[in-house]
Amino acid sequence: MTRREEHTWRRGPLSWMVQNRVTPNLLMLFLLFGGLFMSLKIKKEVFPEFDLDRVTVRVAYPGASPEEVEQGIILAVEKAIRGMDGVKELTATAGEGSGVISAELIEDADQQKIYQEIKQEVDRITTFPDDAEEPQVTLIARRRQVLDMQFYGDTSEAALRETAELVRDRLLMSPDITQVDLTGVRDYEIRVEISQDNLRKYNLALDQVARIIANESVEIPGGSVETRGGDILLRVTDRRDWADEFARIPIISTESGSIVTLGMIAKVSEGFEDTNRFATFNGQRSVELEVYRIGEQTPISVSRAVRAEMPKIEADLPDGIFWSISRDRSDLYEQRLHLLLKNAFIGLGLVLLLLGLFLEFKLAFWVTMGIPTSFLGALLFLPSMDVSINIVSMFAFIVALGIVVDDAIVAGENIYEYRQKGIGFIKAAVLGARNVAIPITYAILTNMAAFLPLYFVPGTMGKIWKAIPLVVITVFAISWVEALLILPGHLAHTGSKPRTRFTSRLHERQQAFAVKVQHFIQNVYRPFLQLCLAWRGLTVSVAAVTLLIILSLAFSGRIGLILMPRVESDRAFVAAVLPTGSPVDAARVVEKKLVEAMQAVAQENGGDQLLDGIYAEVDENLVEVTAYLTAPHIRPITTGEVTRLWREETGTIVGLESL
Repeated sequence: MTRREEHTWRRGPLSWMVQNRVTPNLLMLFLLFGGLFMSLKIKKEVFPEFDLDRVTVRVAYPGASPEEVEQGIILAVEKAIRGMDGVKELTATAGEGSGVISAELIEDADQQKIYQEIKQEVDRITTFPDDAEEPQVTLIARRRQVLDMQFYGDTSEAALRETAELVRDRLLMSPDITQVDLTGVRDYEIRVEISQDNLRKYNLALDQVARIIANESVEIPGGSVETRGGDILLRVTDRRDWADEFARIPIISTESGSIVTLGMIAKVSEGFEDTNRFATFNGQRSVELEVYRIGEQTPISVSRAVRAEMPKIEADLPDGIFWSISRDRSDLYEQRLHLLLKNAFIGLGLVLLLLGLFLEFKLAFWVTMGIPTSFLGALLFLPSMDVSINIVSMFAFIVALGIVVDDAIVAGENIYEYRQKGIGFIKAAVLGARNVAIPITYAILTNMAAFLPLYFVPGTMGKIWKAIPLVVITVFAISWVEALLILPGHLAHTGSKPRTRFTSRLHERQQAFAVKVQHFIQNVYRPFLQLCLAWRGLTVSVAAVTLLIILSLAFSGRIGLILMPRVESDRAFVAAVLPTGSPVDAARVVEKKLVEAMQAVAQENGGDQLLDGIYAEVDENLVEVTAYLTAPHIRPITTGEVTRLWREETGTIVGLESL
């Protein structure tokens, strides 16, 4: 080799990294320990959090038919917000007693600005019917729900709600639980009933009494008073919550000092709002608690905190009230995490074993280190791209796991080939890595280009799958750095001679296996390859025929083609729609029949081994029943079989619009 050639291989960033052995070690440690540290800080959730680019306007109109809701509510709202900048499409649903208008926003629009504009336009509407309630305008966003808890029993709705509120307060005392909401409950309501005779007797009008009640039930700030000891905050606290407090509101005050209170002229009672909505669990009235993760909390930590607190709370529950966790989303998160870790360890073991057999164990070790270095290094950059650890990003890691190690294997094998030629370790590392730098670079860029289109998928699906290209491309970029800058630096200073008796025996067996592999390559594979090249026309023809046979099988119907594979679910679901205006008793009959049918199916197929619980919700003319099944390895029959048997057991229900 001439001096010029000798000088050439010593130049460039790759050669500099190889000759400065501390730098690749520091870079690898930075990626490994930085990623480990970031794995503790990165946001963890079941599903990626994102806004749905949708604003809904919900207006309650008690007692109105769908036609009246459409004329009085839907058309007025649509007229107010149609044509607004940033609104892509309007959809509306008019039901009995309420109407919902959904505005889909243009992607990448300023959601908060459009939401405020829609709210202002709706607030300006003056043509709503007198009986219509205040419009509820909401910017829809996915909430980070972890688990659902049911509190049920053969008791009153008030007792169930009071119990659920006490449990919620106890759970919120845990430092690992921040948000717990009640669902499936009706709002509290104070009813004031005044007879016409009393109104005439005291010369009152209903709107006059309503104004007095509103003015006498307020809680407003009154400013502050400066004193020598400091400022004193003033606040008018005259808020009332219960019927007996409202009954003491003075309605009439005479000059003589006598007072007529609301309770003297009216019947004041407390209860729940008058809506045909209720929920049951296992056939008994229920109230649901939804537990969410907030901030740096993880689904697993929230779930464990709830399960740790509930045995303490259970001792204080009233007799006849029971609880059950109907759905725990942290199980899905934990299963995906275990799958990722299991695949990672299996991949590490296989790479280490196979490369150790074909090349050298020390070389195999450093090649294998490319997997954790690339994955943990990617965690350093994902938070800056607003990517969390969730079931979608973990799927992306699993996809990248089978690809990322290829680059290091190519570089490591080529460096080993230069060693076999008798070239020094440092020079072999530089020449071996430089020789495959361009192919590796193009291979990585090709892989990145293959996943990049997922980043530009529009709509809700694009927001869900956006994490996949970000994760995969980041892992590939780190693997490129590892394969061409870190790995050669390690292999340049790693000797192949064994230092102990154990490694000596290991090296001897590895070399014996490598000799047999080389014998197979030279005496079997190489002659076969030469034959294929000599008869290249026949080789291409065989390949083409094989491809045609595979395509014919794929499109002949023998191999099924579906968009998404069927996955065994842990729930079976039914929705029954009654005619609009049906009495609540009819909905109760349908709900009871569906629940009893599912209970019969469970009793005939393992009982508790099949069924965890049955949740039913009735909302006006809609009945929805969900059967929560046990884990797949426990239940004796599949979810599809459960659904079929449930349908057969239910039979035909007369009077339904759909089932």
